[in-house]
Amino acid sequence: MRIDGRERLAFCSNDYLGLANDPRLAAAMHAGIDRYGVGAGSAHLINGHFESHDRLEVELADWLGVEDARLFSTGYMANLGVVGALVGRGDTVIADRLNHASLIDAVQLSGARLSRYRHNDLADLEARLERASGERMILTDGVFSMDGDVAPLAELVELAERFDAWLIVDEAHAFGVLGQTGRGSFEAAGLVPGERVLRVGTLGKAFGTAGAFVAGGAEPLEVLLQRARTYLFTTAQPPAVAEASRAALAIVRDEAW
Repeated sequence: MRIDGRERLAFCSNDYLGLANDPRLAAAMHAGIDRYGVGAGSAHLINGHFESHDRLEVELADWLGVEDARLFSTGYMANLGVVGALVGRGDTVIADRLNHASLIDAVQLSGARLSRYRHNDLADLEARLERASGERMILTDGVFSMDGDVAPLAELVELAERFDAWLIVDEAHAFGVLGQTGRGSFEAAGLVPGERVLRVGTLGKAFGTAGAFVAGGAEPLEVLLQRARTYLFTTAQPPAVAEASRAALAIVRDEAW
């Protein structure tokens, strides 16, 4: 990057693959502006959901091998939306102590009881699951943003299945980076997500654009469509950004890294 006329190396960016300045993404966005204009004009469920949004959701779901994906305007809003849509008062969310702030805020806004287990401590998590009431949900980062360590997904999946709990994994720092083909924490761990697993991804890090998505089964994604307030009550991301994200996904999917 250039600051005051001098070339600098940036070690603090989330642009992990250097796609934010890739001319192919810029060309895709320019073409999107020429076709759709610069804004969506409305929320997805009114008239702000364009063909580019729909194609991006289909392509993300296909890339991850899941039934559906839902776009959100930011990763923060995606986390607030998915938690608030699936749990509420009387339910219990058990969250890793080092989770991103958006996951903590999501639980507090949902009205569910928040129980925080020691970082990656499976025994502490299991004990809290045993004491939990109502619907149970486990919240974790896939890659923890401050320390860079990864969640023990195989064990988390086993605990979620045993206690019939939702498992929500924030893959913001994993998609495009972890796994042989960049498909994130589950690919790196050799796991296939089950029906009660939802994965939150951002498009503003390895993909170099903006926005976020939730990927998983068709039934819980339909619940998000109907109940996630941060999806229902905000303007959709510009369709030209979705076109740039489609270009980024094609690069991540098709090129060797």
